[in-house]
Amino acid sequence: MNPVPTKSVVREYLEMLVGAVILALFVRAFIFQAFKIPTGSMEPNLLIGDHLLVDKLVFSPSLGGVENFLLAKRPITRGDVLVFKFPEDPTRDFIKRVIGLPGETFEIQDKQVLINGKALTEPYAHFLEPPLKRTDPDYGLVGEDIRDNFGPQKIPAGQLMMMGDNRDNSRDSRFWGTLPASQVKGRAVVVYWSYEASREEYQQGASFQWLKDTFSALGRTRWSRFFHVIR
Repeated sequence: MNPVPTKSVVREYLEMLVGAVILALFVRAFIFQAFKIPTGSMEPNLLIGDHLLVDKLVFSPSLGGVENFLLAKRPITRGDVLVFKFPEDPTRDFIKRVIGLPGETFEIQDKQVLINGKALTEPYAHFLEPPLKRTDPDYGLVGEDIRDNFGPQKIPAGQLMMMGDNRDNSRDSRFWGTLPASQVKGRAVVVYWSYEASREEYQQGASFQWLKDTFSALGRTRWSRFFHVIR
């Protein structure tokens, strides 16, 4: 009786590794993608050093009703926190919140957002300074006027008005215009890890330095933000 050929342990491990890599690439390409927060434009809701998972399927083209039910697909709505390709440099990813939708008239009066002439309630919005008045000497300098007073502007079809939650420290649609919906990569869902770092440390690649030292990484980890749902 001939012996049954068996795979070597090394080959089995290699096959498992290849399968895991293929699965990871599939998940990243079509389902979820990791994203990290490098600036304070979404504070206090998203902090520098937050690492997020982005749902890439929720707004993808639909193939049928059953698929929509199983994958919970839906259109983009006001208040969604989205990761998208920066219109002025598509090689960079930005994260902002949807404030204005196609066909709406968007306006800001003394920091208050108006949609179709009606004040928008925004519990997520954060302000560092009082509204800049037209009589203030800084009015009109470095875009301070459009930061606090903007429009009215009708949002074109297929476009979105995006703003950071940290309104006085965010470069958003007030400065670079509306976002084509086709540039959206997905909706930010949850914080899976977060650590404390300044913007300068983060942009210098400090995250990798901290990861080299386990104790430093654990010491700077914001444990309370684990699995923080993004709203």
